[in-house]
Amino acid sequence: MMDPREMSGLEFLTALKNGDVEPPSMALTLGFRAVAMEHGTIKFHATPTEAVLNPMGVVHGGWYGALPDTVLGCAVQTTLPKGRIYTTLEYKVNLTRALPPGTEVAATGTVQHAGRTTAVATAEIRGVGDGTLYATGSTTCLLMDLPG
Repeated sequence: MMDPREMSGLEFLTALKNGDVEPPSMALTLGFRAVAMEHGTIKFHATPTEAVLNPMGVVHGGWYGALPDTVLGCAVQTTLPKGRIYTTLEYKVNLTRALPPGTEVAATGTVQHAGRTTAVATAEIRGVGDGTLYATGSTTCLLMDLPG
């Protein structure tokens, strides 16, 4: 089994996408899957199901929050060399319209800055079929050495 501590962030995420590393349970639960990545950017696809609806019958805001948080952090992770990790300091999500269940979306995260101790990234969630913008987001992450 591959040891993520022995890989760069991009190597780890590529192994995850290729099925060489077990996906996190959160991604499985919420239906997130990585489809493309390179240094500084990553794209996930996801299709919200009825399991993530709010009482009004539209996708719950928590799902909107989890998807950009995931691509924002993973975009930052693509820039990290072996032995470095990140944690989210803050993130913000702007919901632009209701997302009907069953709508496949693409969430793209792009790093704007990755320095020695911080990174900044932005994200968009758009409909796969028509490009409709459903949400935007941004983050600031703290970068640090892997403990131990």
